[in-house]
Amino acid sequence: MRIIDAHAHIFPSKIAFKASESIGEFYGISMSSDASVDSLLKCEEELGTSYTLVCSSALSPLQVESINNFIAGEVAKHPNLIGFASMHKDYENYKEELARIKELGLRGVKYHNDMQRYDIDDPKMFPIYKAMADEGLAVLFHMGDDRYDFSAPEKMVKVAKTFPELTVIGAHFGGYRRWKDSFHNPKLDNVYYDTSSSLFMIDNATAERFIDHFGPERFFFGSDFPMWNPKKEFDRFMKLNLSDDVREKILYDNFAKVFNLPL
Repeated sequence: MRIIDAHAHIFPSKIAFKASESIGEFYGISMSSDASVDSLLKCEEELGTSYTLVCSSALSPLQVESINNFIAGEVAKHPNLIGFASMHKDYENYKEELARIKELGLRGVKYHNDMQRYDIDDPKMFPIYKAMADEGLAVLFHMGDDRYDFSAPEKMVKVAKTFPELTVIGAHFGGYRRWKDSFHNPKLDNVYYDTSSSLFMIDNATAERFIDHFGPERFFFGSDFPMWNPKKEFDRFMKLNLSDDVREKILYDNFAKVFNLPL
């Protein structure tokens, strides 16, 4: 069974341990690993993934270009990595940078609005979303967290409705710790969800109900490395009562179709 891990974070080796530690402190969860590329590749080799989506989030506009250079460099070295860039609402030359992101071969942009501390539907973001759609770049949003309102499910829905040409991925079943809210999202043709950082907390019946409600073609498998070990997340996923056909869609086919990877 082929596997794509559609949600993983990487950092340069010199800060990989500290970055992983900081993520753990933010969530109050012990990390499974440091966030280095080498550690990720070892974990994905253990699982046998075909591709892994890698990303990081700029906490200030000054970090945007260096993060994007790092992600693009790792993607160039490792053909099994699919890169998502970073962007910040206060980064001024976003049109030029998004065009450069596309030239570098990156496929989208990742936002972690709770850490970046601005709303998904901040009006200042809308020209950036429009430019992303024009470049054919997707967007991956960290979603949910009941401590904040920056990434509330309804804010993602507003963006997806405003830009129907933009491919939107709502991480964590569309709402980490706010799954009841995300379950009531409207069904939109341009919105997908990943399974990351959810199966450790929601029961199997709830996960199965989500997949049935929105349709299995709307879901991607994701580990959220380094928070979770990809193999252990795969084992959690395989405990769901799903047919082999549905598993194949979520584990590989859906992501491959959206991002034009070999089927």
